[in-house]
Amino acid sequence: MKNKILILIGILAFYSCQNKNDSKNIVKTIVQDTLSKTLGGTADLSNVPTKDDKEVELIRKQLKVLLKNDLKTMSKEDRYFYYEAFDLNNDKNNEYFVGFSNSYFCGNGGCSGYILNTDGSLINSFTVTDFPILVTTSITEKFYDLLIKSDGLYHLVKMKNGKYPSNPSIEEKWKGDVPKESTKVLDIYDKKLEKYSF
Repeated sequence: MKNKILILIGILAFYSCQNKNDSKNIVKTIVQDTLSKTLGGTADLSNVPTKDDKEVELIRKQLKVLLKNDLKTMSKEDRYFYYEAFDLNNDKNNEYFVGFSNSYFCGNGGCSGYILNTDGSLINSFTVTDFPILVTTSITEKFYDLLIKSDGLYHLVKMKNGKYPSNPSIEEKWKGDVPKESTKVLDIYDKKLEKYSF
């Protein structure tokens, strides 16, 4: 909401500095009216479009394929996801970590999630995963190893035959401190990532 207000104020400031003509005055009037309604709490923001960039659309499309059989039983509240891009294999193209944080995808042991290729194809699905996921600096089969928390413990998850194991809880438990050079991805709770519907 604050971002929308700042954008509206910016647009208003921009147009107030321009030469006045009929079309600009109309835009200025609309901006002023919207700004006053937004600040007054009377603006209808229910139809404001969400961010629809190429990555989000690619992920939405793939989730509708991956979860085709689930969609019938999912509520509207279940149909949202978080994502974060990271180049897992140093090929200069991002892969996408996709996670969920609702009761449809999460249970006592953790949540489900996916890793998608830059083209949207599935690399991996995960179960019993707690977020965030840590990307280490060690590499197996050209992909970074991951530290995934499951049931409160980190497990070392390495690429095996082109896939990461889907259940991190049965992988080797991490001993010692988490490496400081690890990168957090899908830090859903602390980073307050934006959620998207599908």
